[in-house]
Amino acid sequence: MELYIRQKVFSLRDRFSVLDFAGNDKYFVEGEFFSLRNKLHIYDTAGREVAYIYRKLFSFLPRYYVYTNGEYIAEIVREFTFLTPRYRIDGLGWRVEGDIFEHNYVIYEGERPVASIYKKWFSWGDCYVLDIKNDEDEIPALAVVLAIDCTLALQESSS
Repeated sequence: MELYIRQKVFSLRDRFSVLDFAGNDKYFVEGEFFSLRNKLHIYDTAGREVAYIYRKLFSFLPRYYVYTNGEYIAEIVREFTFLTPRYRIDGLGWRVEGDIFEHNYVIYEGERPVASIYKKWFSWGDCYVLDIKNDEDEIPALAVVLAIDCTLALQESSS
């Protein structure tokens, strides 16, 4: 299953759509980037919150918590490295491999690929393809990718 994450270039609100393969809205992501915790809310098309992500305050490296249906499922931690960013995903047993900066990486559970993400070229604004292997991993994989994207945005804004 493929999802397309398209962030609008000239948006006054911190809101963007996640589209399905046919180009229809599947999820809406609303961010509170000017809040202290960099909160993200993921809603389905009926307006129900399906996931919630927030950044832990006072952490040396970025650390995000993911909740689905009100229950904690994962913690995404950026690990200390000198050259390339590396992430640990606690709670799901997943790991991330690939080029995080270029949005070209794979999420694994053991040796099984859970999802892959890559940047789609020739689109106005940023568009990323999230290819999820199993339907039950759809919302957790989307939340993990968005949390990683938040750490990159946080790093860009601080440099």
